[in-house]
Amino acid sequence: MDLLSPQIILLTLSMGSLAGFLAGLLGIGGGVILVPLFLWLFPLAGFDPEVIVHTAFGTSLAIILPTAIGSTLAHRKNGNVVWSMVWYLALGGILGSFLGSSAASVIPGEMLKVYFGLMQILVSLKLLFYKTHVRLEDEAPVKNSSLVLVGLIGGFFSAFFGIGGGVIAVPLMLIFLHLPIHKAVGNSAALIVVSSFSAVICYIWYGLQLPQGTPFSFGYVNLLVAALVAPLSIFSARVGVKFASRTSQTKLVKIFAVLLMCIGIKILLKL
Repeated sequence: MDLLSPQIILLTLSMGSLAGFLAGLLGIGGGVILVPLFLWLFPLAGFDPEVIVHTAFGTSLAIILPTAIGSTLAHRKNGNVVWSMVWYLALGGILGSFLGSSAASVIPGEMLKVYFGLMQILVSLKLLFYKTHVRLEDEAPVKNSSLVLVGLIGGFFSAFFGIGGGVIAVPLMLIFLHLPIHKAVGNSAALIVVSSFSAVICYIWYGLQLPQGTPFSFGYVNLLVAALVAPLSIFSARVGVKFASRTSQTKLVKIFAVLLMCIGIKILLKL
């Protein structure tokens, strides 16, 4: 079986659509769906085991980039992107993405994945039992240093795990910056654009340093898979944004918390 087989193409398109919908709905980038899919898909396509994980991460981020752009534009129309915050988030995101991709290229990630899974579960529990505080207009503005730190952490995890970074950035914006869920999701989508772009450049660069390659790949980015999935993912992301604008803040927080719990458990069980 190879990447051009009808079964693999159909599965790739279906999961890509789901990833895009989640990206628009929750501002998470969609990599939580794409990375597990690619880790299962690429061995079936005969990829070299030595490059499967990094190619899964790089390809996921390459798809997340245009999806996040579409999601950001849609959230902007709904007034949920605060550009004065995004610039500082982006500054931290660029630095974090370079650090994360560099670490992923040289450090075995099994133990860090365990820590990541535990953290996802803890964050989900916090959100499930935490009464979200909605920021009022007359409250003190968010500190720029806090925005840079949130961007740095989100960018690092985005690059290291190839998952967009929203699974970290959105909870941090909710819990520590006290942003409303719709503003957190919109700002997260804008942050993902910057962090995923920086990370894709790094994954291409590090992949080109290796002698072995994979079919249709440029560095650690598989161009064929990215070209198949990205258009559907962009479209479904816009659908997700429309659902997000019609869903209450409380429901979105609970949905996001349950999703994080499932991600954490799956990582720990190594399914």
